[in-house]
Amino acid sequence: MTAVDLATGTTRRRQSTAPAIGLIMGSMLSVQVGAAASTRLFDDIGPAGTAWLRGCWAALAFLLIARPSPRWLRAQSRHDLLGAVGLGVVSAAMSIAFFESIARIPLATAVALEFLGPLSLAVLRRTGRWGLLWPALALAGVLALTRPWRGDIDLVGVALALVAAAGWAGYIVLTQRVGDSFSGVKGLAIAMPVSAVAAALVGAPQAVPNLTWAIVAQAAWLALLLPVLPFAMELLALRRLTVAAFGTLMCLEPAFALAVGATVLHQTPHPLQIAGVAFVVAAGIGAQRSGRR
Repeated sequence: MTAVDLATGTTRRRQSTAPAIGLIMGSMLSVQVGAAASTRLFDDIGPAGTAWLRGCWAALAFLLIARPSPRWLRAQSRHDLLGAVGLGVVSAAMSIAFFESIARIPLATAVALEFLGPLSLAVLRRTGRWGLLWPALALAGVLALTRPWRGDIDLVGVALALVAAAGWAGYIVLTQRVGDSFSGVKGLAIAMPVSAVAAALVGAPQAVPNLTWAIVAQAAWLALLLPVLPFAMELLALRRLTVAAFGTLMCLEPAFALAVGATVLHQTPHPLQIAGVAFVVAAGIGAQRSGRR
């Protein structure tokens, strides 16, 4: 193979993956803008109420997209259906915990703490001794973000972000299982309605007393930003990228949260917190590159 052939092949690979990278960047931006915009509803219907109402619209969207029939549902195995139900319950817990956390601590801090969930999974799948470096780097990042020596960090917000982190880890495991069991988005057409019902236990009491048509309409476009558009973009991206490349790019999520928090919510980070986000991102990229499915 000549140098020209190698150069041509490299160029083609870059061209084929460039749209996928753009889709992932768009997905992360949509997620963080959606989360930041959701905070405007917190005073009216509460964080859990916002998560529930947004989840109701997302459930409706995936039902309209997938259109699962009763006959199709009866044809699925109990094991696969339980996986989808589990995904729905975990998604509800993750969403409520995350929204409750960003009501108390800055968006970038909450996302970086939440990212410890997928980072832990990547570390558990590590190969080689370098894998032991990433937890230490992530811990340094968390300390820089929370600055516990100052004594002014909201510990409830931190605890809720860590609950969301555990939820994100479970979400990844269950999404992988549901993705292997169902074609297209049919698994989500089961999981998202379950998620809406589960979130109603905490979210509905917060939201229902103050619901208006204007709030319901706002929740509709917030559901479009998070999770409908991000899932669609990530699904398209995964057709062009390996799981390892996808996971490495998703490690930039805390950096997106930092930028959106500063521009949309006017949350000016301390220089040490910026360094903390950088540490968490670096730990995530390192862990993903040394991990395997």
